[in-house]
Amino acid sequence: MKSFFLDQIGLSHPRRFERTIAFLVACTLALVVGAVALRLIAKDEFHFNSPRFWYFSYLAGLLLLAVACARLPRLTMVLLSLAALEIGLGFGTALLYKLRLSSSETLFARDYVRPHYDWHPLLQVRQVPTAVARSTREVAYVNSERRRGRERDPQELKSKSVVALIGGSTTLDILSREGETWAEHLERLLGADRFAVINHGVSGYTTSEHVIQTAFYQDSFGVPANCAVYYIGWNDLRNAHVRDLDPAYATNHLVGQIDALDARRINGPALSVSPTLSFLAKLAILAFDTVRPPAAIHGDGGKGPDPALEKIYARNIATISAINRGRGIRTVWIGQVMNKASLKDDQMEGWLPFVRDSEIPTMIAWLNGILKREAERLGDTYIDVPAEALAPEDFGDVGHFRPSGSRKFAEQIAPAVGRACAGGATPR
Repeated sequence: MKSFFLDQIGLSHPRRFERTIAFLVACTLALVVGAVALRLIAKDEFHFNSPRFWYFSYLAGLLLLAVACARLPRLTMVLLSLAALEIGLGFGTALLYKLRLSSSETLFARDYVRPHYDWHPLLQVRQVPTAVARSTREVAYVNSERRRGRERDPQELKSKSVVALIGGSTTLDILSREGETWAEHLERLLGADRFAVINHGVSGYTTSEHVIQTAFYQDSFGVPANCAVYYIGWNDLRNAHVRDLDPAYATNHLVGQIDALDARRINGPALSVSPTLSFLAKLAILAFDTVRPPAAIHGDGGKGPDPALEKIYARNIATISAINRGRGIRTVWIGQVMNKASLKDDQMEGWLPFVRDSEIPTMIAWLNGILKREAERLGDTYIDVPAEALAPEDFGDVGHFRPSGSRKFAEQIAPAVGRACAGGATPR
């Protein structure tokens, strides 16, 4: 066995150092791959049966095959070149993202723990029900109506006050598992015998998508809501200081959602196993897909409050409120709560391309001020959650709650939501 191994790597007589070099290259690449995998495991960002797991398995397979084919130097060089290319594209784009030189990891396979998405002609992206999702590891259960949470009986909903929660990923509550989301805590606090809280949150959604949700997709299992609660601000902020900002955020945010959430038919987790294949798919998208990738966006050079964004934000709030009022649905607004402890530097995160981290608290306070002003003008309810109500450890990042944060947030808003949404439990 030993002599076979030495011959395989070119160290037995006669020496074949081309095999030895190939073996050393494979070992070096394997060390790099192993070190990155161990770091991800330590950070709990590497799990079985996820696209990231299969990406690393694919790399390991390429390197093992290269060593096994060492007697065929040309084939070995092809395999090692492909492995180096896959590692370079995957790890390289992840490094650019970590250094904030890119808005996403681009070609580095993700460890999917959030809902999956497909394309929608109005909303651009929508959640895929868990039963037909592309990965078995789910933090969030998405029901048949593409909303987070268990299936509901229409007859049950007709005897309760239905509260629709609408917002982005902080409403979806992507860091909290089933039973721990603020939507579920809120329902328990309000009284599950009288209230049904339905989570309409979708990652990345702004007030532009919320207008569409409110107008066309607010019913739950065929039952209209009595009350609608909107937790907003962070996602709209990503449109601050965008030059020539589209009134619906169509040319930057909406088209960007498709690739940010892998909602294209010819892209997604399956292709992410091979960064090279994913890159070729992106070229095919550029050449053939009707829905074009977003063009490069440019900032207007401004800082602080953005009048163009304020006009759109206030208009969307008024539009949502008018739709609800016309249907007899009470509207509740909640300003975004951020983790100020994580916002200390002057860098710009990819999600907010023209707002520095240190400016986020001020800018969120500005948007919350607009929201409060408009809510009072429209006669809606505004809930101001004090920043000190949640500790830094209640957040998983800049704005997403950990389970403890979800519970505290629900406790803060439950009394006001109960007062605003009470009286809607009459049978339909």
